[in-house]
Amino acid sequence: MALIQITEPGQALDPHQRKRAAGIDLGTTNSLIAAVRSGQVDVLKDLSGVSMLPSVVHYSGADVTVGAEALPFSASEPFNTIASAKRLLGRGRADLDGIAADQRYDFASDAGGMVRLQTAGGVISPVQVSAEILKVLSDRGAATLGGPLDGVVITVPAYFDDAQRQATRDAAAIAGLNVLRLLNEPTAAAVAYGLDSGDEGLVVIFDLGGGTFDVSLLRLSRGVFEVLATGGNSGLGGDDFDERMAELMLEKAQSQGGLDASSRRQLMTEARRVKELLSIQSKVDVTLSLPSLQWQGPIHLAEFEAKTAGLVEETIKASRRVLRDAGITATEINQVVLVGGSTRVPLVRSAVEAFFGRAPLTEIDPDRVVALGAALQADVLVGNKPDDEMLLLDVLPLSLGLETMGGLVEKVISRNTPIPVQRAQEFTTYKDGQTAMLIHVLQGEREQVADCRSLAQFELRGIPPMVAGAAKIQVVFQVDADGLLSVSASELATGVSAAITVKPSYGLSDTEVTDMLKASFAYAKEDAAARMLLEARVDGQRLIDALSAAMQQDGPTLLSPDETQALQLGIQALEVALAGDQVQLISAETQNLSQASDDFAAKRMDQEVRKALTGQSLDGALGENQATADEAH
Repeated sequence: MALIQITEPGQALDPHQRKRAAGIDLGTTNSLIAAVRSGQVDVLKDLSGVSMLPSVVHYSGADVTVGAEALPFSASEPFNTIASAKRLLGRGRADLDGIAADQRYDFASDAGGMVRLQTAGGVISPVQVSAEILKVLSDRGAATLGGPLDGVVITVPAYFDDAQRQATRDAAAIAGLNVLRLLNEPTAAAVAYGLDSGDEGLVVIFDLGGGTFDVSLLRLSRGVFEVLATGGNSGLGGDDFDERMAELMLEKAQSQGGLDASSRRQLMTEARRVKELLSIQSKVDVTLSLPSLQWQGPIHLAEFEAKTAGLVEETIKASRRVLRDAGITATEINQVVLVGGSTRVPLVRSAVEAFFGRAPLTEIDPDRVVALGAALQADVLVGNKPDDEMLLLDVLPLSLGLETMGGLVEKVISRNTPIPVQRAQEFTTYKDGQTAMLIHVLQGEREQVADCRSLAQFELRGIPPMVAGAAKIQVVFQVDADGLLSVSASELATGVSAAITVKPSYGLSDTEVTDMLKASFAYAKEDAAARMLLEARVDGQRLIDALSAAMQQDGPTLLSPDETQALQLGIQALEVALAGDQVQLISAETQNLSQASDDFAAKRMDQEVRKALTGQSLDGALGENQATADEAH
């Protein structure tokens, strides 16, 4: 008799069948893909046995070349060979002034939004370049694992904003990948180290890659990875060290610059080679042979360190801010983990050790650790380890809020809040009869709209006309596990609602995120004072508007000429105060006018009560109310 295997609907015939999942480190300089096979996690190699895929794409008409095969075109066809595209994801043209972008790319006409690049293959976006890299990695994963990938985890810098994260997701969609999650790179490194060594306690992940820098403080405890604070700079990385090395070479060669694009690419290639050699030796002999520049001589490690000291100091400043945010001192840190190829720079390692007072961990290759952690997380999320106890708690890098009257920012979710997260807050209308509200979503740490970054705007319409302050508008912010934001607003009485998924056209500039945090500390007192002034002005103007409307409607019948004149003088005094910047004077005049109008408000209330009782005896009204109460019981 044959045995028939019975399964639940939707389940595989083989209950032990594993889904194909992978972790992808989409890097600025190099990219990798890793997977868990036979219980072991490792990076996947191409047919030549190489795991690193250079993040370089060459366009030649309809032909696209990716990786090591594209590298030789960097010098001969620099504008058709796109490198470091990760730095362009979610960025506008104005955001790239600090990275010598004009010497690396041929930008298409600026139409706003994310930059576009002019190549022999047409106008290409950084999203398309990243998609080509992801396609090659996806094909490698499918070939190694024996079929199409069921899902991937792609890592991103912790300081990537909404636009940069969305651009990464768009690139994955173009590549045909099912993204299980965007995972912050420091958290991925913690996964790799945490599961490998079983350590618990406070761990700093110092991640300096080719184009980005992140530093995160995590608490590891029994499989829970809780990010306590994060900081960094999405425009600082190994590319900047290469730029400093190139500057050093030009200085020693006494060159005045003026290199063409091809020579510039050759110079940067040599600069990177020398930088990498100086990680293992103290001097490198250099021979530059460019069409417009010939030079031969030594580059010493001490010279390079003097040139890059400022860059290293920026990473230490960011580390100091992260510890301060979490209320932790360097002596409380149990481990420091180095991530990213740029952490091989000797000055970086010595600075990290000096600041944290301990030698950093380097047991896992810093170029591979992020991909390995992503693979472990992908294996869990795809369902191969449903009983796994690993829990990741990432945080929001910058506060999110709304614009309120007076150009103020009301923070709804504070930075370093664990994600995913959902927060709701109630707002109300400012004017009588207001039937619509503009919802302006902002990101940043300052108190005023002008000092924060606008993410999105949408309108809530259909609010019932009521007196100012009577409507209840609930605004809900929801940040998913990828750090992507959606906002909805609804009027609670009628249920009318509106919503938006925030997809900004491009991301923050190189230093904008860091500047936001610096400014929030540097201008804390000024911001608090400015907020108090704006709030006082809003309260005063609201009183003037309400009182003026009431006087126009009921003043002629309820107020004597002397009373009318007194209130008008009070309004004038408050208007004069509002034109100034003395908070106490504005508050005092507001209080004076409020007290002066109390009798008028009482007369209006009495008038409304008389209208309500017109045609009814007091006994009848009381009896009717009593009957209603009896029915309720």
